[in-house]
Amino acid sequence: MNKFYEKTLSSEIVFKGKIFDIKHDEVQLSNGANSFRDIILHPGGVVVVPQKGNKIILVKQFRYAISEAIFELPAGKLELGEDPFIAAKRELLEETGYQAQNWQCLGFINTSAGICNEKLYLYKAEITDFIGQNPDENEIIDYYEFDIQEVFDMIKNGKINDAKTICGLMRAYKL
Repeated sequence: MNKFYEKTLSSEIVFKGKIFDIKHDEVQLSNGANSFRDIILHPGGVVVVPQKGNKIILVKQFRYAISEAIFELPAGKLELGEDPFIAAKRELLEETGYQAQNWQCLGFINTSAGICNEKLYLYKAEITDFIGQNPDENEIIDYYEFDIQEVFDMIKNGKINDAKTICGLMRAYKL
């Protein structure tokens, strides 16, 4: 058996939610011992780095899990079977009201590989037309323009701690 492999012995969905499910697996480790894994099953999502000249568009919204309103890149969940590029365009328009051109795929990130299969697809785009914000029902969100350097200073000073935002910016600007 490969040292970096775990064989699934049994698997059971123990929670079905509106956004994600949780499965409980019994696994056999490469050393022969048995163990358990609880995994969050998530459909994945998209993150957009929208650039407008020397400015970056960030959104601000309340995140219940951390009881705080935070600045972050526009992002959203993939619908079942949805193409990530189509989702990125949709989320940018919904959350900021902007359309974009010159889209660049920046790959993907695994958000928390130890407990979750969520994969976020990263894109960079140049902002063009303002159509008007159209957030999802029950989504209270504003958008802001910041100079690129100001955004990096916000990261450096701990004002932005959102992992997908930091990863998206790192990939977009190869820092």
